[in-house]
Amino acid sequence: MPFRRVKFTFDTQHIQRPLIYELGHKFDLVTNIRRAAVESDSGWVILEIEGLIVEIERGIAWVIDQGCEVTSLEGDIIAG
Repeated sequence: MPFRRVKFTFDTQHIQRPLIYELGHKFDLVTNIRRAAVESDSGWVILEIEGLIVEIERGIAWVIDQGCEVTSLEGDIIAG
């Protein structure tokens, strides 16, 4: 199944919210945290998101709508 590699950057408003958990449940996606740095007021996560491409795109759009910065990483869509 295809997956996409992205970086989420969280600010003070979003650091306590379980956006990755919500993403996986709202959009039937599997999330895999590859690397992260989280402080009390900010943080970032490099994440692999696996699922149908349409669901991945809908899920990422939802995360952006929640106010989280999302950056696609090079070679971000991989067929598996």
